[in-house]
Amino acid sequence: MVKKRKKAPNKALKITLITILSLFILSLVASFGVVLAIIKNAPDLDVNQILTLNETSVLYNDKDQFMDVVVTHDQRTVITSKDMPEDLRNAFVSIEDERFYEHNGIDLKRISGVILIDIKSKLKGQSTLQGASTITQQLLKNTLLSSEVSIKRKLQEIYLALKLEKYLTKDQILEAYMNTIFLGGRANGVEAASQQYFSKKAKDLNLIECAFIAGVTQSPSASFSAVTKKNSSSYINRTQTVLMKMYENGYISQDQYNSALNDLNSNKLTFQLQLDTNSRLSYEAFSLPAIDQVKRDLKQEYHYSDTEVQHLLMYGGLKIYTTMDKDAQDNTQKLLNNDSTLQNKSKKDKDGKIIPLQASAVIMDYHSGEVKVIIGGRGTQDALSFNRATEVSGIKAFPRRPGSAIKPLTVYGPAIDSKQVTAATDIKDAPLPDNIAKLYGQGGRQYPYNDSREYGLYGESVTLRTGLMHSLNTVAVSLENQIGLKTGAEYSEKLGLNLNATDKQSIAALSLGQLTNGTYPLNIAAAYGVFANNGLYTSPKLYRKVVDRNGRVLLENKTQTRKVFSPETAYIMYDLLKGPVSPSGTGPNANFGDMPVRGKTGTSGEQKDLWFSGLTPYYSAAVWLGYDDNSIINGIYSNTAAGVWASIMAPLHENLQPKDIDIPEGVVSAVVCEDSGKLPTSACYSDPTGNKTYSELFIDGTIPTDYCNLSHSYRTNDSIIDNLLKPFKGDTPNSNENNTINTDNKDKNKNDNANSNENNTETDNINTDQDDANSPNTNTDNNTNIKKPNKKNNVIEN
Repeated sequence: MVKKRKKAPNKALKITLITILSLFILSLVASFGVVLAIIKNAPDLDVNQILTLNETSVLYNDKDQFMDVVVTHDQRTVITSKDMPEDLRNAFVSIEDERFYEHNGIDLKRISGVILIDIKSKLKGQSTLQGASTITQQLLKNTLLSSEVSIKRKLQEIYLALKLEKYLTKDQILEAYMNTIFLGGRANGVEAASQQYFSKKAKDLNLIECAFIAGVTQSPSASFSAVTKKNSSSYINRTQTVLMKMYENGYISQDQYNSALNDLNSNKLTFQLQLDTNSRLSYEAFSLPAIDQVKRDLKQEYHYSDTEVQHLLMYGGLKIYTTMDKDAQDNTQKLLNNDSTLQNKSKKDKDGKIIPLQASAVIMDYHSGEVKVIIGGRGTQDALSFNRATEVSGIKAFPRRPGSAIKPLTVYGPAIDSKQVTAATDIKDAPLPDNIAKLYGQGGRQYPYNDSREYGLYGESVTLRTGLMHSLNTVAVSLENQIGLKTGAEYSEKLGLNLNATDKQSIAALSLGQLTNGTYPLNIAAAYGVFANNGLYTSPKLYRKVVDRNGRVLLENKTQTRKVFSPETAYIMYDLLKGPVSPSGTGPNANFGDMPVRGKTGTSGEQKDLWFSGLTPYYSAAVWLGYDDNSIINGIYSNTAAGVWASIMAPLHENLQPKDIDIPEGVVSAVVCEDSGKLPTSACYSDPTGNKTYSELFIDGTIPTDYCNLSHSYRTNDSIIDNLLKPFKGDTPNSNENNTINTDNKDKNKNDNANSNENNTETDNINTDQDDANSPNTNTDNNTNIKKPNKKNNVIEN
């Protein structure tokens, strides 16, 4: 009986051991499977990519002429092994991988030692881990893999290191490694480091200089900082360590070692720093956003990581064929730099520093999508500072509010396209009714103001054509309310404006361009192209194709379009945009030669941004003027921006035949009354002030069916008109008898006077007292219910 009792524990122990062994085996199998999966997903071993380190990528213009070299923050000059001193090669081997010439890619002895050290660190609660990478592994990390600290990356590194040693000799691996290793500051590779620290070629380095450079690898940034701040203790100690390892490994003799230490103690390790901070590209305003677009498309097409794309651009020898027109780019930059009106508007800040009136511009072929000109600012800009024309990664963003330049895109175009109105529909030139204003947080106050602070200057009700011509805020806000914010927001997305969630719910943003984060000339120029392109939006493209060093086409940037408006809507809007550039409009200075011009001015709140956005049958373009400190612009108006727009567009059209676009079949015309927008009666034809009819364009099926019901029998004279208008003049702090608040065509600049019309006003602002268009306006007008005469036609409308 006793013997039987002893068998039970033995059996239980056996089961336990078998279970543990089984679990261990299963864990090994599972781990092996994971390792195989990681290795299988390792990048291909591209030996050419590792050995070819000096082929920088190049950009070409639209005529395939050299434009720019892809400049990075890093410096690298590739040299051969024979130009690397023996002491320098030995110093790196001694401190980084002393068994380099003995192992086959990985150092098992070193790995075992590091594992023990890491285990001890973990037991002591320390988070720092030791590395065990060989020079071969480090080369792979610098060229093919990322610097990510993970088991996955380490396993892939080990696998590829074993493969690489079968393809390359030790000397080839060491040479490539010494040309790629980061050595502090902007230096990559020993030649760049030698120039950066000692202002000499690597082949001329002495022993202690070689030891110093090899020692930098432990902490490149800290070493560079120590040198620049003359904190010698850290780099002297590290240099001594390198010398000791060289002596221990037999690369230098006892006498050389002692002599080198004496040199260090005698302060003979001296530096002559050579810091090249000029990383500016010749055509930075265009090249940087073009590179951004290439990066985006490479990642999308080939699923590259950011690190892989950056390496490809830096050292892959890519040829990037851009869309830039060099002559147009140079000419536009020169015109903006030398424009006398803009030069005369420089001012001083409180510290006496000159602040120039800045400008940015974009010109685009909206048929192909090719962007021809991007000007990021006037004058010489600091390298990698910011681009005022478009967003660029890694550079300070500089979006600005477009003001009324947004109206054709998010108000008038969507309203006509949805067939809720026509170009002849009449809209009251009056503030929103209080119950509607309350929906936008404006109850109890006039909302919105026209720029002149008056209503009814062109009639108690005006057609869409008249409202757009004179940029009446009342018409835009009423119309946006009628079609709904959701509709305006949907069209803004189709047009590439990329509004944020707040702006999509804001009537001030959608109808008056008071965007929270602003926008860029590139976005606006691309959007305006739809009006002459059958309603198609063409995505801007900054490059045509990208070719690798072997001539293989990596990317081909095809034209991409999407439908925004119907062809009929687009043409009617194209025709409506004649109004703002007419002598009675807000931007007549935009006209040049015999070329048909269409466009719209824009002024943000408190006149901090001036815009003109427009198009011809060939190109679309947008111009922005303003100060970088977001201060108010005095003395010029958006008609000045229109003049700048004409000056940069005219040279591009010199050899182009003036023409106009074709009218789509679905557009018809009909005679209507200009006061009501309805079919005319005999009274409209026989009005004592003149024929009140005109021919308007409509989408087929939308011609009005009602007849004009306005009375044309009440007349008055100018003195009565002036008396009736008195309650609406001079009753606000910002108004005066000349109505110069943000009045585009009242530009006092001598260059604009020839085309200015004193009765034309630009009305981009919902509230000229406050920059935030959504803020309640504290100024009220108690006379809004008084009927106002039609000042234009000397008619009192009932």
